[in-house]
Amino acid sequence: MAKIAVIDIGTNSIHMVLAEIQPDASYKILDRFKDMTRLGDGAFSTHRLSDVAVTRGLDVIRHLVTLAKNKGYDRMIAVATSAVREAKNGGDFIDLVAEQTGLTVRVISGTEEARLIFLGVKNNVPMTEQPTLSVDIGGGSVELMAGNRDQLLHAKSLKLGAIRLADEFLKRTPPSEGMLRSLEDTVTAQLQAALDSFKTKRFDSLIATSGMAGNLAEVIHLRRTNRPLPQINLATVSLKDVKEIEQVLRQSTIKARLAIPGLDPKRVDTLLPATIVLRRLMELSGRDELILCDKAIREGIIYDFIQRHRERLKAEAEIPDLRRRNVIALARRCQAPETHSLHVASLALRLFDQTTRLHRLGPTERNWLEYAAILHDVGYLINERQHHKHAYYLITNSDLGGLSGEEIQVVANVARYHRRAIPLLKHEGFGNLSPKHKRIVRILSALLRIADGLDRTHFSVVRTLNVKYTTTTLTIHLHVTGDAELETWAAAGRADLFERVFRRRLKFSVMAQDDAE
Repeated sequence: MAKIAVIDIGTNSIHMVLAEIQPDASYKILDRFKDMTRLGDGAFSTHRLSDVAVTRGLDVIRHLVTLAKNKGYDRMIAVATSAVREAKNGGDFIDLVAEQTGLTVRVISGTEEARLIFLGVKNNVPMTEQPTLSVDIGGGSVELMAGNRDQLLHAKSLKLGAIRLADEFLKRTPPSEGMLRSLEDTVTAQLQAALDSFKTKRFDSLIATSGMAGNLAEVIHLRRTNRPLPQINLATVSLKDVKEIEQVLRQSTIKARLAIPGLDPKRVDTLLPATIVLRRLMELSGRDELILCDKAIREGIIYDFIQRHRERLKAEAEIPDLRRRNVIALARRCQAPETHSLHVASLALRLFDQTTRLHRLGPTERNWLEYAAILHDVGYLINERQHHKHAYYLITNSDLGGLSGEEIQVVANVARYHRRAIPLLKHEGFGNLSPKHKRIVRILSALLRIADGLDRTHFSVVRTLNVKYTTTTLTIHLHVTGDAELETWAAAGRADLFERVFRRRLKFSVMAQDDAE
């Protein structure tokens, strides 16, 4: 189960969601945090994030990162949108965040923002093959997306965010008719141009996402029913309702706006421009109903993460042990024969377990043997000839997360000696090991050589084995299905190191699987 924290540094708010991704690629949001930081206040006229906003933003992000870490979330994905994207000191802000919190923030383009928002919408609002129009009104930009349940068809990012419009056009409250006319002309021109650029002209429905639209819906619902909106997702508002609230906001002083039931006081200056954008979009697209969606970029980022890490998430669910998972991932990358490698590993471990009283190694060395067995054939990726040496090279040069440098050396050496030469001091990789590790490599290679020989045909003919020994001989009783002539011949041919290490003659005794039951 993967845990990720998603931090969205917007123009108006900074959000964090803590999500747990299940093995079946579904997810649960365990917690949400939001702070209306208004990072973009004044930024669009000066093209700079103000010192006050930067300090405020850093405080919030530092707090969120600490919170996530304390709850055990080490995987964090952070994105920043238009305020940071357009500010001359946006880069400095990102550097400060990295310096103070260790968080790497990705500044995303308007198009990427639209793609991620649409992913969030598509997975939460039932869609058909008919196109829908979605809009996200942020503080700095408005993302407009045409798409159906299969894909995003067109997207545009427009500079019509609510903080930007308030800063540029609404210099006082209530605004003059002239201010409102200029604002509406700009909104109309940009929305019309965006819609004209879309090949799709008819939309089945209009979906609005983001806090601006959500707060508008809350105000409308309270006004209509005297009850709070039970849930924002999939709630609807009519064009008539939107126009009515717009008229109220146009004429109200700040004091009167603050008295409107349900209106978020932090949106006292931005809800009017957001409402005008929504009203004009409804009129231009010919929709008299707006559907709300409470999922947007943050959920989109989670879906995007799931899509990109599907294989890895599946592997994490199947193989919870990090070290073993990384070893198997390397074997797969090198296209090693998986059935054979895993079967050799199981035979090698069975040999290890049944000779413990002779070699006296423990669980750590047992793991090393398993890893070397899983990886013993990765060298085929380079060349069949000398593939044992290529295996050594690939293992030592792969970043096997969870294993120390010394452990990687042991595993690589054991894999290298699964065939041909036995460990010799003149071999550089082996010669450089400590005396303790040299002994371990000799024992584990001896076991791996036999196990690999016992699956010579790669058909898992030897199902399992039992070991019996005296002071002079060691007999491996093989339980087989079918003919095991080639397996016993191959294993006997690799007995040299085994006989030296265990100081006993090696014998094989074959029992058909039926006799063995």
